[in-house]
Amino acid sequence: MPNKIPLGHIDECQICSDKNLETILTFGHQPIVQNYLSAEQRHEPETTYPLNFCLCPICGLAQLDYIIDPQLVFPPHYPYRTGLTDMLIRNFRALADNLEQRYQLKSADLVVDIGCNDGTLLEGFKAKGLRVLGIEPTNAAAVANKKNIPTIQAYFNEDVARQAVSQYGKAKIIVMTNSFAHINNLFAIMRGIKLMLDEDGVFISESQYLLDMMATLELDTIYHEHLRFYSVRPLRELFARSGFSLVNAERIAAAGGSIRAYAMKGQRAESPRIEELIAAEKQAGLYDIAAMRQFAAQMIKAKNDLQMLLLSCKNSGARLAGIGSPGRSNTLLNFAKIDPYLLDYICEKSRSPKIGMFTPGMHIPVVDEKKLFLEQPEYALILSWHIGEEMMQLMRKLGYKGKFIMPLPKARVVDNI
Repeated sequence: MPNKIPLGHIDECQICSDKNLETILTFGHQPIVQNYLSAEQRHEPETTYPLNFCLCPICGLAQLDYIIDPQLVFPPHYPYRTGLTDMLIRNFRALADNLEQRYQLKSADLVVDIGCNDGTLLEGFKAKGLRVLGIEPTNAAAVANKKNIPTIQAYFNEDVARQAVSQYGKAKIIVMTNSFAHINNLFAIMRGIKLMLDEDGVFISESQYLLDMMATLELDTIYHEHLRFYSVRPLRELFARSGFSLVNAERIAAAGGSIRAYAMKGQRAESPRIEELIAAEKQAGLYDIAAMRQFAAQMIKAKNDLQMLLLSCKNSGARLAGIGSPGRSNTLLNFAKIDPYLLDYICEKSRSPKIGMFTPGMHIPVVDEKKLFLEQPEYALILSWHIGEEMMQLMRKLGYKGKFIMPLPKARVVDNI
């Protein structure tokens, strides 16, 4: 079991340590997706890092082969806020309802969210009268604390776990949503979770699901924050190596398709659903190098088709704007070389801290969405395409009259909503 995965290039699997990682798709060198630039910073050098999507032929884990210092990827000023995304709010409220009913949670029980961001998930548990604790390395922790969600601002490790147990006691529920794929020292994280979790407690992780990534060509979910792209077989291997049992797993719609995994300490009975999901993964070719390279070829074609569609629109004299600037969109913008000559600007909600900044790599200005309704460009590229139907209906309701472009899984123009 690896104790600590080094920063920079890695030549072994993050779960099983096999040294024969297969590169499935290379994106070249890419910037950190949340490193938005000020007007002044555009005139300075910009650092980029290797971005290679790889597969372990032994345990089947899809992963990156380069790890950036987490203090660069998740700095204190990290701009993402969970509470700005309606889809996530709905998902988190449903998760709180689900866990309260499934595990008959009581007021004395403690629920911990590692990587809690602004505390949106824990608000749902607190509203039910449960004790809650967030752990968050960025300044979003201050936002959570202002909501009266007790939050420790720190990068999670075993020392932080001991501090949390000392102050709050053992946790009945520990949750990591997406952040479980973000943290590099995976087995140290599992040791910390083991320290914090009650003997009959449950650890629940939510991560984007490799099977859904393949089905909908989610190439934009591959970026430096996501060190691993989970499927059920490697998750089971990870938990077994950490002294846990994967007791259940389920597919959910969040973030374009995710896997929610339930793990408990020690040897526990496994739901029949685990084997069913692994069989589906095997049938889809998730552990087959040739099948995964075919998937990569489809992603490259999708990128090229999007370039051609945008060029065609631009060459006709049309104006193009983007709607939504999630971090994941910057993989797509940089991989497809979508720059300010193709996309005039990108719109964000009025509260977004990204307004007035420029996207990493391509340097497209981010503006208040009011500009879209005022200028009415002929086309709007939906960069939060995984919630595209919802976004298009909302933009229509707010007054946008032009045509939409959905970038993935197939680039297409949408007029009638």
